Amino acid sequence: MAKLSDTNWDALKKKLADAGRLETFILGEPEQEYVKSRGIEILRLHAADFVNKRLAPANPKNDGRQTPTKGHPVFIAQHACGCNDRTAVEEFFGYEIGRELTEDEVDIIVDVILRWIGEHLD
Repeated sequence: MAKLSDTNWDALKKKLADAGRLETFILGEPEQEYVKSRGIEILRLHAADFVNKRLAPANPKNDGRQTPTKGHPVFIAQHACGCNDRTAVEEFFGYEIGRELTEDEVDIIVDVILRWIGEHLD
């Protein structure tokens, strides 16, 4: 299982901030309550499921429109972290469009999502 290093997280955050993503998306009170009531491990399962189904395939269904901007804390985090569609994944993570993501790449994306969520809880 691949892990996200602090150095890689800091570099990604700078890239996301420069692109204006970090200021655009926030976890509202309902999303924060959702996270607190279910716990981070349940959120890890949700994030892994969403990434595996909606981003990991070489050509995901409805790519570019597959991730809502509200309704679940993971969706919000995906937009904030540049992992909401394959174009963003290529831009921010460098994972090429048109090929299936590896298990390690999925693990790193899930770590990014959870790290962002953890930093945005009151």
